[in-house]
Amino acid sequence: MYPEDQLLMLSALQHLSFCPRQWGLIHLEQVWTENQFTAEGRNLHDKTHEVGNENRPGVRIVRGMRLQSLRLGLVGQADVVEFHQAESGVELQDLPGLWRPFPVEYKRGKAKPDNCDRVQLCAQAVCLEEMLGTVIEQGAIFYGRPKRREQVEFTQSLRQETQALAEELHRLYESRQTPKAKYQKKCKSCSLYETCMPKVTGIAKDVKHYLSKATEDL
Repeated sequence: MYPEDQLLMLSALQHLSFCPRQWGLIHLEQVWTENQFTAEGRNLHDKTHEVGNENRPGVRIVRGMRLQSLRLGLVGQADVVEFHQAESGVELQDLPGLWRPFPVEYKRGKAKPDNCDRVQLCAQAVCLEEMLGTVIEQGAIFYGRPKRREQVEFTQSLRQETQALAEELHRLYESRQTPKAKYQKKCKSCSLYETCMPKVTGIAKDVKHYLSKATEDL
């Protein structure tokens, strides 16, 4: 359990899972550069939060809900939490019956091959479980490019991955050291590409090998 003054941003989990160096540049060095993709993502989140809360038959939709987990040491904000009327769940102050929380995260692009988005959503679910005293089995990620939801099951393995990443997040934050770059294909889509320079900073230079090659013909 972490004290409240040691809580870190929940969104940092997605950055760390996507690229540890990206996380370090943003959250340790306070470096941020906007590009088309980040601008579109920010606009999507802004529009989501601007709509406000609403009630539909059997569903209450809450936008911009504050989240917190002392177990994970995280604090943040959910894009959307849907409360579906069900036989089991939590009570809502002004509605009769029981309601099952269902977090929904909005992303501008398409589904990624790794779990970075799913980990972020799972962390939101853990926060809600801790705050509301319930168990949440599912959530969803809405991807803007195909304009559809991906259903996410909060399996034990995903929960373990989320817990381990949260612990790594705190360890790296305490070290105050930005991880080294590791060039990958996905680097080209990162808004911090020019700042990070992964092809340069990510290459381990073998000084002995360099000197050996330089003196071969001497």
